[in-house]
Amino acid sequence: MTDQRPSIVWLRDDLRLADNPALTAAVTRDAPMVVVYLLDEESRGIRPLGGASKWWLHHSLDSLGADIAARGGTLVLRRGAAEVEIPKLVSETDAGAVFWNRRYGRSRDIDAALKTSLRDDGREVESFRANLLFEPWTITTQEGNPYRVYTQFWKSCLEQGVARDPLDAPTSIRGFEAASDDLDDWALLPTRPDWAGGLREHCAPGENNAHERLEGFAEDVLESYHRRDEPGVEATSGLSPHLRFGEISPLQIWHRLHAALPREAQANAAKFLGEVGWREFNYNILFNFPELHERNYRSAFDAFPWADTPEWEIDAWRQGKTGVPLVDAGMRELWHTGTMHNRVRMVTASFLIKNLLVDWRVGEAWFWDTLVDADEANNPANWQWVAGSGADAAPYFRVFNPVLQAQKFDKGGRYIRRWVPELEAGEYPLEPIVDLAQSRRDALKAYDTMKATSG
Repeated sequence: MTDQRPSIVWLRDDLRLADNPALTAAVTRDAPMVVVYLLDEESRGIRPLGGASKWWLHHSLDSLGADIAARGGTLVLRRGAAEVEIPKLVSETDAGAVFWNRRYGRSRDIDAALKTSLRDDGREVESFRANLLFEPWTITTQEGNPYRVYTQFWKSCLEQGVARDPLDAPTSIRGFEAASDDLDDWALLPTRPDWAGGLREHCAPGENNAHERLEGFAEDVLESYHRRDEPGVEATSGLSPHLRFGEISPLQIWHRLHAALPREAQANAAKFLGEVGWREFNYNILFNFPELHERNYRSAFDAFPWADTPEWEIDAWRQGKTGVPLVDAGMRELWHTGTMHNRVRMVTASFLIKNLLVDWRVGEAWFWDTLVDADEANNPANWQWVAGSGADAAPYFRVFNPVLQAQKFDKGGRYIRRWVPELEAGEYPLEPIVDLAQSRRDALKAYDTMKATSG
């Protein structure tokens, strides 16, 4: 006789119904199910979300809850440490099975311990690959080591190939009654002050919006993707926050961009999928180095002589008041929209690290709080890439000159004028807080000191 004890589907960074292997497993088991999202800010190794990510999470859960309700189920919300709350929910519901999709940072230790204890208690427990194209342990060098160079990593991924097609969303969900928190009680949205007006204007969380975004990119924007480095041009996908919260899977993106495309778009599609590959590479780094947001991947940088930069200069960077137009435009875009163009992210990060000689962890923490797509792998890995301390990092002597970058990638000044409207009136009223040429020389001198110190 089939076990009719309910299944628990534990959602984390996979807030979608389609191509969700854990959900599909519960549907296949053919028993009532509890679909639960647990807001865990207490477990060891869990990094609490920043303010912008909390805003996105609220609206993503609201959208997902409506989608589940339309299929006959209920999204259950719980808050607390996973090692306490998941066994508690299992006990309350007498669940026969627990399914989830895998995580790859420190939190995987929580999952492993729960899997063992729940199985010992007689429950069926399975985890699945859902949010990466390739599991980190499947892409290694011939010696079995993780790749340290992206091009070699991605070449190995492409040689292995993507194994399966995306899974369909269930047409119905057999719900099972369980106590749930009220989403509003979590207070994920800012109130005093309400700084999220720009996010409401520019962001559209939710699975349906993620797919609309993908279709719009494939149909209307992909042909311009070769201009992706120009921040004033609509040439990027805008999918990163949807990927971060799992409202869409990389597998769905992969298959959509391998569908029939005009010949002129195929090269752009391959380049874009290479950026998806960069995300895979960063997760591979995180899996093998889970302290990524806390420690230098390259230990030689532990000896780097960061400057005692005045706090007012760091605040000027945060607020977009450095007197350097492209840097200020990027930081204002970030504050207003919760996102920033990728080219400008590199420029603003380089300015903080190399022109102000501020530890990359300061900037990474600010982006973690203000980006709607702040991701436990991408955010620290990309900051370490700019700093030169990461895997396959940019050489430290590569210091982005924000003036030259603007001249090259924002020739007409469209992007800068949008976010720094003061320039329309003539000269920028803010004086640069640092001399770009001298600060570059200081940065290179600091790097030489690090090399001499670390040997």
